[in-house]
Parts: sequence; C-alpha cells; structure tokens
Amino acid sequence: MKYLMLKHYRGGPTPAHDQPPMDRWTPEEVDAHMQYMSDFAARLRETGEFVDSQALADRGAFVRADGAGRPPVTDGPFAETKDLIAGWMIIDVESWDRAVELAGELSAAPGAGGAAIDEWLEVRPMLTGVPGQE
Repeated sequence: MKYLMLKHYRGGPTPAHDQPPMDRWTPEEVDAHMQYMSDFAARLRETGEFVDSQALADRGAFVRADGAGRPPVTDGPFAETKDLIAGWMIIDVESWDRAVELAGELSAAPGAGGAAIDEWLEVRPMLTGVPGQE
C-alpha cells in the first residue's frame, strides 16, 4: 500500500516544539535537516519502501479552466498550499502501522539548535482504484 507523507509549514496541529521557520535556521542547521531526510530516504530505498520525495519551493499559483483562452491564475485569497506544504514523500509499505512508524521517525528530523523538530506529518493512503468501486 502506498502512502503520502506531507510536511507542512503550518496548518497542522500545534507543534511539539517551538521552532523558528527554516528560513531563519543557520546553514548548518538546514544542512543537518536535509542530511537527515536524505539518510532516511536512502534507508527506505534499501528496504524497498521508498517511492519518491520532493521539497517544494515557496512559489506557486492557483490555475483553473475558464473556457477559451488562457486559464485564469490567482495568488489568493485562498489558503495557499505554498504557505502550507513544504514537501512530500511517498512510501510503499505493508501496513498503516508501518506508515505511521515511518512518519514518526521522519518527524524527528533536526531543526534549529539541532534538536528534533517532532513536527506533525500528514499521512494519507493513496487510492488504489475508483472510490466506491474498490
């Protein structure tokens, strides 16, 4: 079963630790965080549980169809995912319990001061068929 783990900038439950935003971390703190993420993904590659991951830039826009011509693009006034979602990882594991175990481990990536962030991660199963017909 595949699961999506979403890392949020904000919008989830109250964090376990008060951490400054990543743009206020030292370069060494950012490097340590990114190394933890890379090591985590490498370990999951070895077990065959890693599918893909990506950090997201803080730029983006909402786009929708609007008939003929160029689709409209807006930067609000909606809750913007560019302010909410920092990145994602897709895993392929045997059970929900394993997905939760890995999300708990991933949430412990180091942050400012080198302490574990213990951030909330959103874990969602990926659909395997048409809803209602599975």
